[in-house]
Amino acid sequence: MSDAFNRLAPFIQEYIYHHNWTELRPVQAAACQVIFDTDAHLLIAAATAAGKTEAAFLPVLTVLHNNPTNTIGALYIGPIKALINDQFERLNDLLKTADIPVYHWHGDVAQSRKNKLLQNPQGILQITPESLESLLVNKHKDLLRLFSDLRFVVIDEIHAFMGTERGCQIICQLQRLANLTQTKPRRIGLSATLGDYSMAEDWLRSGTDKPVITPKVEAGKRQIKLALEHFYINNEESDTADYEQYIFHLSQARKCLIFANNRSQTESIIASLREIAVHQSLPDIYHVHHGSISASLRQVAENAMREPHQSAVTAATLTLELGIDIGHLERVIQLESPLSVASFLQRLGRAGRRGEAADMRFVCAEDELSADASLPEQIPWQLLQCIAIIQLYLEERWIEPIKPIQYPLSLLYHQTMSVLVATEAISPTALAQQILTLPPFAAISQEDYKLLLRYLIDIGHLQRTEQGKLILGLAAEKIVGKFQFYAVFADNQEYSVKQGSTAIGSIIMPPPVGSQFALAGRSWEVLEIDFKKRNIIVKPVEGKATSYWRGGGGTIHTKVLQRMKQALLEDIEYSYLQKNAHQRLQIARKLVQKAGLDQQNILRLENGKCCIFPWMGTVAYRTLVRLINNFCRESLEISSIGGINPYYLTMNIGKNKFKEVCQEIIALCEQRIIPESLVSDAEAPQMQKYDEFIPYPLLRKAFVYDYLDLAEVQQLVSHW
Repeated sequence: MSDAFNRLAPFIQEYIYHHNWTELRPVQAAACQVIFDTDAHLLIAAATAAGKTEAAFLPVLTVLHNNPTNTIGALYIGPIKALINDQFERLNDLLKTADIPVYHWHGDVAQSRKNKLLQNPQGILQITPESLESLLVNKHKDLLRLFSDLRFVVIDEIHAFMGTERGCQIICQLQRLANLTQTKPRRIGLSATLGDYSMAEDWLRSGTDKPVITPKVEAGKRQIKLALEHFYINNEESDTADYEQYIFHLSQARKCLIFANNRSQTESIIASLREIAVHQSLPDIYHVHHGSISASLRQVAENAMREPHQSAVTAATLTLELGIDIGHLERVIQLESPLSVASFLQRLGRAGRRGEAADMRFVCAEDELSADASLPEQIPWQLLQCIAIIQLYLEERWIEPIKPIQYPLSLLYHQTMSVLVATEAISPTALAQQILTLPPFAAISQEDYKLLLRYLIDIGHLQRTEQGKLILGLAAEKIVGKFQFYAVFADNQEYSVKQGSTAIGSIIMPPPVGSQFALAGRSWEVLEIDFKKRNIIVKPVEGKATSYWRGGGGTIHTKVLQRMKQALLEDIEYSYLQKNAHQRLQIARKLVQKAGLDQQNILRLENGKCCIFPWMGTVAYRTLVRLINNFCRESLEISSIGGINPYYLTMNIGKNKFKEVCQEIIALCEQRIIPESLVSDAEAPQMQKYDEFIPYPLLRKAFVYDYLDLAEVQQLVSHW
């Protein structure tokens, strides 16, 4: 470690002395060795607060100090503006006495600051993928002047990018820059929550010929405090009050972060806590932090959390899940279950950053059960999911693997348009050469791309010149001319639900035609789906629909569902369960044993209904629904399909058909079904921002390979 310290630039050694560091952390010493002694890319995978940012920048800044660049020397790509702002402050502090400038660049940064960089490109540029796309498009003629001596690219929180179109966008951007500047900058990836390092290494090296080194650093033992409590809520004030009072008590007079899974939940809990504080004549220490809040208000929340010796409570979505330093945080509260083990770890890592135990409290609430609640509605799914996620980490240190996207078609459209805007006119052959050699498009064939280009000409997004070159069409100019173009994620992808011309509300994922779901306090049956206009036409139906398509739920891994099943069937007591949660789990265990769920996956419900408990993740569940809908509807006389993905599936079936359900599904999974048969010719599910500009055959192919998994369903059903 002293060897690594001695090789650092003098201003960094001064900084370390001044801040009373006694030594470099193991991950920092290891990172220095990789950067100084090899030409490889570097993956820094270490726990939250292990010093990853410094591990990346101490050696990078030393290299830039010893051998200054003629242009921007290091590019830092972060997932959110707040993280970039935070890292900007930290780097500025580190570089006070150095001759290396640092610039941050995103929508909230003043143009005057950006102009300084454009006039004299040097040092470090910290940027979001969207702002980098804007640079590639709008400053195309300046890119050589800006980046021709680029040495390093640091990508923070890489788990937030892998397996997403946004992550594919970054790889495209880096490849386009490399093609233009003929540089081969080294890449450094940072993450606290990676399960499979080899997948992260593959992603980080995409399109390059350098290996990736991941230093194996022994993680220090962290103490963690966990507690999980459960509440019933109904319309009576007292029940809701107990739930809110419990959260108020957990957060009172503390520096506390509350994580919720959606924005409305953050708003509602903070409003309730503020109201309780007012009644008790206590100060207002409450804040909200999410993507729809203005930058200035987000800054107020962050500043309040950093203020030492002052209590502050902020409710956030994943905007504060990522590595922003918010100082000495005493406790994290999680409302409902996080979606993944990775998210749990990220959120847990927010607390205990100063050597103390990380303290995280889970609070699950469910509606008071009605007297006529069916079996699946009586199972506390959120409670089970919390237990499963905690146990998978405690028992196995398991974290979800991240599946790469095979057909990022929305991004294919986006990058095609981005290249065209930057280059103005280009031959189809040259365009295909530029686009199809970008690593994320490895699965896209020449024929697929020809089909797309012809379609874009037909709908007016591309135009042929007399010389046979391609230019932007009028229809595309309206899209690429807006600043929203630079982002590959959509602001709002919801489907409007309508009864005739009356709007009922909106949901993210359309259920199949014929199935029922609940929205706005009523039950509806899907009559028709207009994928192009994103409309779902419904009719009202009697009774209580068992499905509730809340949307925005993300993807839950099959292993989490399997561990939920184990939690329900095993007789183990978990030490972190509080009184209510312990009682609720015991009731659920007795219920499922009595119902025979420990013996079978399919149970008979009242009124000709049956319920399937697949114990499959989100993708496999979605596949199973399509399998049953496409192949079993007639044989089992199914009149409707409902349920909650991925927990359970309900079906109205024909009289005397119950005994055939299991055999039918098992037999179906033993047949040689091609995945393409799960999507009808009339369908073209539009899942991503620019899918509306993609020809239907390509959309169907993408849906089959990226949103369904027939092989996993066949494997899981074989164990029923």
